[in-house]
Amino acid sequence: MKCVICRHGETRPGTATVTFTKDDLTLVVKDVPARVCQTCGEEYVDEDIATQLLQTADVAASTGVQVEVRRYVAA
Repeated sequence: MKCVICRHGETRPGTATVTFTKDDLTLVVKDVPARVCQTCGEEYVDEDIATQLLQTADVAASTGVQVEVRRYVAA
Protein backbone atom coordinates (compact mmCIF):
# COMPACT_ATOMS: atom_id res chain seq x y z
CA MET A 1 0.00 0.00 0.00
CA LYS A 2 1.27 3.49 -0.81
CA CYS A 3 1.54 5.79 2.23
CA VAL A 4 -1.17 8.47 2.21
CA ILE A 5 0.93 10.78 4.38
CA CYS A 6 4.23 11.06 2.49
CA ARG A 7 2.91 9.64 -0.81
CA HIS A 8 6.33 8.16 -1.54
CA GLY A 9 6.81 5.17 0.70
CA GLU A 10 5.33 1.70 0.61
CA THR A 11 3.99 0.13 3.80
CA ARG A 12 5.31 -3.14 5.14
CA PRO A 13 4.06 -5.40 7.94
CA GLY A 14 5.34 -4.33 11.35
CA THR A 15 4.12 -3.28 14.77
CA ALA A 16 3.02 -0.06 16.41
CA THR A 17 2.47 1.34 19.88
CA VAL A 18 -1.05 2.76 20.20
CA THR A 19 -1.96 5.25 22.92
CA PHE A 20 -5.53 6.10 23.95
CA THR A 21 -6.43 9.01 26.19
CA LYS A 22 -10.03 9.48 27.29
CA ASP A 23 -11.10 11.42 30.37
CA ASP A 24 -8.93 9.97 33.19
CA LEU A 25 -7.76 6.93 31.18
CA THR A 26 -4.41 6.59 29.44
CA LEU A 27 -3.97 3.19 27.80
CA VAL A 28 -0.81 2.21 25.92
CA VAL A 29 -0.85 -0.98 23.83
CA LYS A 30 2.51 -2.20 22.50
CA ASP A 31 3.29 -4.56 19.62
CA VAL A 32 0.04 -3.91 17.74
CA PRO A 33 0.15 -5.44 14.24
CA ALA A 34 0.29 -2.62 11.71
CA ARG A 35 1.53 -1.64 8.29
CA VAL A 36 4.43 0.82 8.60
CA CYS A 37 5.64 3.22 5.89
CA GLN A 38 9.28 2.51 5.07
CA THR A 39 9.87 6.18 4.23
CA CYS A 40 8.16 8.27 6.92
CA GLY A 41 7.25 5.69 9.59
CA GLU A 42 3.49 6.34 9.52
CA GLU A 43 1.61 3.40 11.05
CA TYR A 44 -1.69 1.96 9.80
CA VAL A 45 -3.79 -0.39 11.95
CA ASP A 46 -6.47 -2.57 10.32
CA GLU A 47 -10.09 -1.78 11.16
CA ASP A 48 -10.77 -5.03 13.03
CA ILE A 49 -7.73 -4.49 15.26
CA ALA A 50 -8.71 -0.85 15.85
CA THR A 51 -12.21 -1.97 16.88
CA GLN A 52 -10.73 -4.48 19.33
CA LEU A 53 -8.43 -1.81 20.80
CA LEU A 54 -11.32 0.63 21.25
CA GLN A 55 -13.35 -2.05 23.06
CA THR A 56 -10.36 -2.76 25.30
CA ALA A 57 -10.09 0.96 26.11
CA ASP A 58 -13.82 1.16 26.90
CA VAL A 59 -13.57 -1.80 29.30
CA ALA A 60 -10.51 -0.32 31.00
CA ALA A 61 -12.25 3.05 31.40
CA SER A 62 -15.41 1.46 32.80
CA THR A 63 -13.42 -0.43 35.45
CA GLY A 64 -11.68 2.70 36.67
CA VAL A 65 -8.25 2.18 35.17
CA GLN A 66 -6.29 5.43 35.02
CA VAL A 67 -2.99 4.33 33.46
CA GLU A 68 -2.24 0.98 31.90
CA VAL A 69 0.46 -0.36 29.59
CA ARG A 70 -0.10 -3.72 27.96
CA ARG A 71 1.13 -5.86 25.11
CA TYR A 72 -1.28 -6.59 22.25
CA VAL A 73 -2.90 -10.04 22.37
CA ALA A 74 -5.01 -11.20 19.41
CA ALA A 75 -8.60 -12.04 20.31
